[in-house]
Parts: sequence; C-alpha cells; structure tokens
Amino acid sequence: MTSAPEPGTNPSNTERYSPLHQTHVDAGASFTDFAGWQMPVRYSSDLAEHHAVRTAAGLFDLSHMAEIVVSGPDAGAFLDYALAGKISTIDLWQAKYSLLLNEAGGIIDDLVVYRLRESEFLVVANAGNRFAAADALTNRAARFDVTVDDQSDDYALIAVQGPAARAIAQATSGITDLGSPLDELKYYRATDAVFNGVPLLIARTGYTGEDGFELYLGTDAATALWNALTTAGAAHDLVPAGLASRDTLRLEAGMPLYGHELNATLFPAQAGLGRVVNLAKETDFIGRAASEEGPRADARVLVGLSGEGKRAGRAGYQVFHSADAPEPEGEITSGALSPTLGHPIAMAYVAPALAQPGTGLFVDIRGTRVPVTVVPLPFYKRQK
Repeated sequence: MTSAPEPGTNPSNTERYSPLHQTHVDAGASFTDFAGWQMPVRYSSDLAEHHAVRTAAGLFDLSHMAEIVVSGPDAGAFLDYALAGKISTIDLWQAKYSLLLNEAGGIIDDLVVYRLRESEFLVVANAGNRFAAADALTNRAARFDVTVDDQSDDYALIAVQGPAARAIAQATSGITDLGSPLDELKYYRATDAVFNGVPLLIARTGYTGEDGFELYLGTDAATALWNALTTAGAAHDLVPAGLASRDTLRLEAGMPLYGHELNATLFPAQAGLGRVVNLAKETDFIGRAASEEGPRADARVLVGLSGEGKRAGRAGYQVFHSADAPEPEGEITSGALSPTLGHPIAMAYVAPALAQPGTGLFVDIRGTRVPVTVVPLPFYKRQK
C-alpha cells in the first residue's frame, strides 16, 4: 500500500494529488493521470459504478476541478464582458453554465458560475484549463473594479449523483445550517451550509444526467465529509465511482467534454451550444464579433451516433457517408458501448449535410465500416 503525499503537492512536477488520495488508495482504487492529477479511474468495475449511479448513487472525487472567486463592485459587469453569457442578472445562489471564449470565438473553457453574494461569484473551470481560465479572467479584469482569485488549492469537491443522492445528502451526519432545504433546492441552484463547523457550499448540479449534488469545502475537511457521505449512503447502495464511469455517464447524457467535443478552434454553435452565447446582451464581450459572424457554412457540427451490436467507435475514428466513400466527412470525439442502453453510442463532428437525425453513416472501426445512425442528443434522459 502506498501513502499519499501532502494534499496539493506536486513532487515530480507532473503529478498532483487530491486531498482524498489516501482514502482512494485504502479503497483499492486504480488511478489515472487527468490533467496532471492522479485521480481514481475505478474502484471495482466501470460497469458496476455506472449502473450504481443510474439506479442508486455514486460518490465522486472532483477535487481536481478549478475554483476561481471573482469579487468586487464590478463583478457582475466584468463577468458579462469576460464570458459569453449574461451573468450579472442571475439570482443569489443560482448557477449558470457559460463559456470562456477567445477573440476568434473559440472555446477556452466551459464552466459553471455560482452567485454567492451580490458582488461575489464562484467560477468553476475544468482541471486542465485552470491556468488558462484564471489567466484569461485576470487579463480581462484590467478595467474593472474586481479581484480575480484562483482558490483551487483551497477547495475540495465531492459529488453524490443518482436517484438516491438527495436522501443520502439529507442523511449525512455533520451537515447543518442549510440556507435552503435540499428537497426545495432546484436544479442549478446552490445553498450555503456547514459541515462540522466548516463552511460548505452544496449545489444541485452534476455531470452524469442524474439528480445529484456537488459539495465544495476546504481541503482539510474533505476526508471527514467523504466518510460521512459513505456512511449515510450505506443504506442506499452508494458506491465510490471513478472517472471511467463518469465519462460513460456524461456521454449518455450528451454532455460535452473539453478536449473532445470542445476546444479553442471550435465555435459554440458547432457544438450545439449557440444558445449559451448571449448576443442579445447589451454589453460587449470577448469573442462577440466572431460569434456574430459564426462558423463557415460548411463547418462540421456535433451529432449523436447510434449503432447496433457491440462494436463501438472511439475518439478519433473516422466517419464516412457511405460504405465505400474514399474520404471521411466526420470524426468521433467520444464513443462507447452504452452501459445503460446496451448498444454503441458516440458523439461526432460531421459535415452539416449529414447532421439530420435519421441519416445513415458509417464508422471505420479498425478497418471495417460499421453502420450508424444520426440521432438527437442526449442519448439518455432520466425519468423525473
């Protein structure tokens, strides 16, 4: 058994460790590198963890995510300028999905913004884009009365996801002083709370397609909270879940992953995220001019692909419009044999002429052209 380094340390200059690392080691987790972090990829099996989230609940360590606090009198106006959405009008304790664009209209990162106070917002960015996001926000803040503070090293983030998530969170010992009862908390809303005397932010958000909560608190209290959630979840078949199941869950839910469906050269409209770019807001924002012009008419667009059998296309596999077409007209960005649906699914960028649902296409899987059909996203929607 190996011991965990100190939380937040980077002894090899390439690896970072969650404050929960020793807990994962003790649980027998297998690890993978994710944006320089050693994170649990699985504890038992990918399928078991995936099905647990769909039928009961899974517990995820997301402490590699980046947390950037924006505060000051101009915080709302600044975020309207820095991001593609209109942030200044969201309610206190509301969350909003938004995009950080470059001048060319490409996506630097997709992120979630929480309004914690009238003039204070929490911006949650992807782990691999922490420094790009923090730098972009800092550079854009020059003419605003705001402070941009990268507090990522101070936060742990734990998510409980699945049909039993609310019951587990409500039964967790040590969580008190909630600003809003969890059964009244709406989707994409948050509340303040306390866990064993430590400030806690509970958000009804997630990345699995299921109901669930994401819990933010200081790193020193992370292990105690993980253990308390585990104890409360024992009666609800809660299991720890790794990044492998998280990936198939988000794929079924049609949720994009930066570096796969999103990158700095793609317009949001190509990824089906045109609605996130608020061209109606009065203020200018970085990337506005390029967004108004939009992508070229022949730019590839993101679609869902559904197949039969068990052979699944993977990221990088080429998509063709016929079984004998000489040149590809698309490429898979994410693909898997869906654990919930039982057949292959994928997201892919294809030529606009091939994007209509019902269109038959072919994926080259190791030299064999396998038929697939264009379908609307998401592949899976939970029953509410």
